Amino acid sequence: MSVTEAEKALIESRRHKPEPGKDFYVFAYGSLMWRPDFPFVAVTPATLYGYHRAFCITSTHYRGTTERPGLVLGLDRGGRCIGRLYRIGPSDAAEVAEYLHQRELITGCYVPKHVSLRLQDGARTEGLTYVADRAHYQYAGKLDERAVAAIVRHATGVMGSNRDYLRNTVQHLEEMGIGDTSLHRILRLVEQGE
Repeated sequence: MSVTEAEKALIESRRHKPEPGKDFYVFAYGSLMWRPDFPFVAVTPATLYGYHRAFCITSTHYRGTTERPGLVLGLDRGGRCIGRLYRIGPSDAAEVAEYLHQRELITGCYVPKHVSLRLQDGARTEGLTYVADRAHYQYAGKLDERAVAAIVRHATGVMGSNRDYLRNTVQHLEEMGIGDTSLHRILRLVEQGE
């Protein structure tokens, strides 16, 4: 996958630098929920208002190829999203921020954004998350569930099949007590081969 100079500059402009000596909070809504791959001190459910998780990002690397693109999740405008909030200790913050930059911003399809979150006890806090960039060429827009299922069913990238990505996300939603979402319906369509 070749990245243009303009894209490289965009990616670099989106580098997050946590405040030294402070905890660093990250809100996860997709694969970071079930494969964070970074050290953290605590994890708790949290709700983000104003965005929802959606298969709105075309993937030609992690879960698809240029010849057969897949779809990955992004946060798109409207609704709400329940996910997991990770607290990273100060000693790991800079390293985790760099890891997330390398993982989430292989292109400029996401905008790192500090968002307000509600915890289960009603308290509010802030965390960093990755919102879909609607102006980016990888933004797929709003696709209906059958269209998403048709893409996810056959796509595979360097991190494995698009189907496994969907299945793992649904499994972790269920572990959090979240059922019967659009992702559940898409998974049923993928498994039924419709």
